[in-house]
Amino acid sequence: MLERWRDEAARAGRAISRIAVAFEAGRDGFWLARWLRERGIEAHVIHPTSIPVSREHRRAKTDRLDTNLLKRAFLGWLRGEADHCSMAAIPTLAEEDAKRPNREREHLVGERTRIVNRMKSTLARLGIRGFKPTLRRAPARLATLVTPEGVPLPANTCAELAREMTRLHLVREQIAAVEAARVARLEAAPAEGPHAMVRLLARVLGIGIETADMLVHEVLSRRLRDRRAVARYAGLTGAPDESGSKRREKGLARAGNARVRRGMIQLAWRFLRFQKESALAQWYRARTDAAAGSRKTMIVALARKLLIALWRMTTTGEIPEGVVLRPAT
Repeated sequence: MLERWRDEAARAGRAISRIAVAFEAGRDGFWLARWLRERGIEAHVIHPTSIPVSREHRRAKTDRLDTNLLKRAFLGWLRGEADHCSMAAIPTLAEEDAKRPNREREHLVGERTRIVNRMKSTLARLGIRGFKPTLRRAPARLATLVTPEGVPLPANTCAELAREMTRLHLVREQIAAVEAARVARLEAAPAEGPHAMVRLLARVLGIGIETADMLVHEVLSRRLRDRRAVARYAGLTGAPDESGSKRREKGLARAGNARVRRGMIQLAWRFLRFQKESALAQWYRARTDAAAGSRKTMIVALARKLLIALWRMTTTGEIPEGVVLRPAT
């Protein structure tokens, strides 16, 4: 269709030297933008939340009105007015594929937790507690369980739990396979760009391969402009609300990558345990020792500072002050 429009314009005496296409980011991802760019068409992906809309409680909303709104925002952005909308960075197919192992493992770990919780809930309804499905001898012990009344498990419940144990065993095997494949990739090409960053982060005491892999492929390997962009992408920046004499902070903006935000807050707590003598840990303790109630608030600030420090470490080689590294392998 775009080529037909170009030909029609050429026949009318108007040569078209540039075609720019934009669409909102959504479930289909970035494949269409890559497909268009391979065919010489300028393609952009708009952040849907960056489009300003009317704040009226009831407003007309049709495809025609939404398209006109997108066109006005896109034309303003093409003129150089960056505040009209925000464009998402379009990753390559290899960059998107590199995120899959970590995200698959995250889903499998969640599935493992759900299976274990379902089994414990089923047994709790019968008055049986203390059974741990994750133990090696759990399948053999399942057949010996009895209720508080002294009778064995009902037949249907026993069959259901046996199937749950089979699913749990399969999920654990798949988690082990994902982790083994990651280690094999790192050993096969240790000096490759993202792999070198993962190995460098994993040398920091308190950071494992899983956390290092997630941080590198989700945020640190992206071409972010500066430290503010790093913190904003992770959703670790504040959301101030100022109007007239009113001044208040509404908490985290939560507009960035939720995986990175959760992982960094967990890593910040772990960092305080394994890197007690580092400058960042001392900065945190200096501000929370006198006010114990501020520990949860300040841990977000520590997570933001730690992420920026790790970004500088992987991009410029600057080691954070006082951080202990494992020996290089």
